[in-house]
Amino acid sequence: MRRFLFAVAMTVSCFSYTLAQGTAADYERAKGLREKYEAAAIDIAGAATWIGTTHRFWYRKLSRGANEYFIYDADTLKKQPAFNHAMIAASLSKLTNNTYKASDLSLTQLRFDNNLISFTASIDGTVVRCTIADSACTKVDGPTPGTPPGNRPQQPVKSPDGKWEASINNYNVIVKAADSREPIVLSTDGSEGNYYSVRAIFWSPDSTKIAVYRLRPGYRREVRYVESSPEDQIQPKFSSIVYAKPGDVLDLEQPVLFDVATRKQMNVDNALFPNPYELTDPVWRKDSSSFMFEYNQRGHQVYRVIEVNANGQARAVISDEPKTFFSYRPANGSLADSGRRYRYNVNDGKEIIWMSERDGWGHLYLYDGTSGALKNQITRGEWVVRGVQRVDEAKRQIWFCAGGTHAGKDPYFLSYFRVNFDGTGLTELTTADANHNGSYSTDGELFVDNYSRLDVAPVLEVRKTSDNSVVATVERGDASGLVKAGWQAPEVFTAKGRDGKTDIWGVIVRPANFDAAKRYPVIENIYAGPQGSFVPKSFLTYSSMMAQAEIGFIVVQIDGMGTANRSKAFHDVAWKNLGDAGFPDRILWHKAVAAKYGWYDISRVGIYGGSAGGQNSLGGLLFHPEFYKAAVSYAGCHDNRMDKIWWNEQWMGWPIGPQYSASSNVDNAHRLQGELLLVVGEMDTNVDPSSTMQVVSKLIKANKNFDLLVVPGANHAAARGDRYAAYGAHKQYDFFVRHLLGVTPPLWNSAPAASSTQSAR
Repeated sequence: MRRFLFAVAMTVSCFSYTLAQGTAADYERAKGLREKYEAAAIDIAGAATWIGTTHRFWYRKLSRGANEYFIYDADTLKKQPAFNHAMIAASLSKLTNNTYKASDLSLTQLRFDNNLISFTASIDGTVVRCTIADSACTKVDGPTPGTPPGNRPQQPVKSPDGKWEASINNYNVIVKAADSREPIVLSTDGSEGNYYSVRAIFWSPDSTKIAVYRLRPGYRREVRYVESSPEDQIQPKFSSIVYAKPGDVLDLEQPVLFDVATRKQMNVDNALFPNPYELTDPVWRKDSSSFMFEYNQRGHQVYRVIEVNANGQARAVISDEPKTFFSYRPANGSLADSGRRYRYNVNDGKEIIWMSERDGWGHLYLYDGTSGALKNQITRGEWVVRGVQRVDEAKRQIWFCAGGTHAGKDPYFLSYFRVNFDGTGLTELTTADANHNGSYSTDGELFVDNYSRLDVAPVLEVRKTSDNSVVATVERGDASGLVKAGWQAPEVFTAKGRDGKTDIWGVIVRPANFDAAKRYPVIENIYAGPQGSFVPKSFLTYSSMMAQAEIGFIVVQIDGMGTANRSKAFHDVAWKNLGDAGFPDRILWHKAVAAKYGWYDISRVGIYGGSAGGQNSLGGLLFHPEFYKAAVSYAGCHDNRMDKIWWNEQWMGWPIGPQYSASSNVDNAHRLQGELLLVVGEMDTNVDPSSTMQVVSKLIKANKNFDLLVVPGANHAAARGDRYAAYGAHKQYDFFVRHLLGVTPPLWNSAPAASSTQSAR
């Protein structure tokens, strides 16, 4: 009897405990969190962008719920609204048949002309041009679709001296004298199956020679779609896109050189570039003695700078041949960027600045462009160059940003530096202990910087590059109102990774009504793509993780091994092993948090993510079911053989091998334990929707229970960032409430639709 009463008491205790979380009131708080926090934020400025060659820049600022665009003149130290927000919103609403608010215009690719007469921008996929004086906006037409490759109509390319015009006709190269209509045929070996490419014709500066690529087409794979529920008709619609996948036969480009005066064709020996994934556009030396291009070999383990002289002879000026992969994406210094490709030709290529990870860290090197000999390593140390912003040839100085330069500090924080070509004079230009996002005026005289941390509101300031003095503090964010509204900065947490010595960095997001006396289930927001690092480092007024936490969870995000912006060894964990996803580091991190905080319940851990994160979240259940109990997977690239070629061959290698199957959620679907919700948009043009459906097929064959949401008409956002975002958010909330809190979610079908949703922005 006493045992029975004890069991009843425990049941009542647990029941009263769970009632406190996952309720309709929790959902309502989560739903209103973004609006509440944005209304409390004051002077939260974004990054600044210089306007043309002027000393003016524009930026966007959030203050008391309104997002506005401003222009600042660094010469006069005056700030003004960039345009009439109300009139521009009205003009755009009329132009696009959408409704836009003056206080929340989401303009991308925004560019002002030097004189501030007009600007161009993209809004919801529509490119517009607006004149500032009268707030009149018009659509900007994009490029018209072309005819099949190799024989598209093309405007002739004039020679630098204006005496010749070159073009492609019937798959071959022809030239005409500017005052003649008679063509001179330079090639006769072009055909449908091996044609001269119309993408570009490259004249030598002295107008005597032409470099052009001849292209043998590869396999044109198509992914086909049926849009089940189009809004403009009753019947479904069929469409397709060209979409290369790992292992596909690619277009083969090879350079060919023509001497116009002698009509001589020189087919360049391709021994140094036999199997290109990509050849960059040729760039001629100013004296017309040669041209250069970059060669990325299929499999991304050989990357070369090739020079071809005027006689058609090729040599490798620089060759990077890592044992794993060369990160060939351009290095631009963005917060998530992992690019390690940067080249700058000094004095017409007599010297070359080159970025490489050959010493185990991303650094800059100076080469002799004539001999190909390494002159010196410019930067060195256990830190990473993240991007080069300026090269001053006259002063022989480089201006760049880097991460990990301060021992004991967050290695992902970006700081800005100047260094001499010979590696001397390394000078840090940003001093605040924060994450910096800066840029230089065209003339290099001024530097505008936006810096912040998760717990420090943004500061926007202008400095002189000559002495690094502050010209003006343009904006200083104020988070005091946010704190009063219940906002809490995510907690930065570090723990040792699988090797016992490397710090793994992550953040912890608590609900606003956090109670340390409770035990909270944990949800991990995962994206382990090797192309970048993803844990936020700058100030966040609001994050969708905050809304998820508000339902009654602790939400975390972690950058495990295999992601970028650390050492080469840290990054190489992903090589041919995307299924790893840093899980050994992530699980140790979770356990370290639990060891410190009693409220962190690692017996109830969920995980969610989209795209590569969708692959990762399902992978958590398949490969680590002892730790992860429930997963939501959006638009996952569940088998790397099914996804886009550039992303997957970069990390999983070429040719296709058994490593693809080892990391495949499809081939490992039979391992499923725990609870799973799969979400896919039927019109996903980023990741083939069939990747998700193949998982579904294998789960059914293995007799596994799971949930599936197919979103009609949705693209890659798959109900997280498109018109179905609110629906996708509450489905995710419901899933974790049910499986981690053990509570039945609110009954949405009996409530007004508007009250059941929460934006996932």
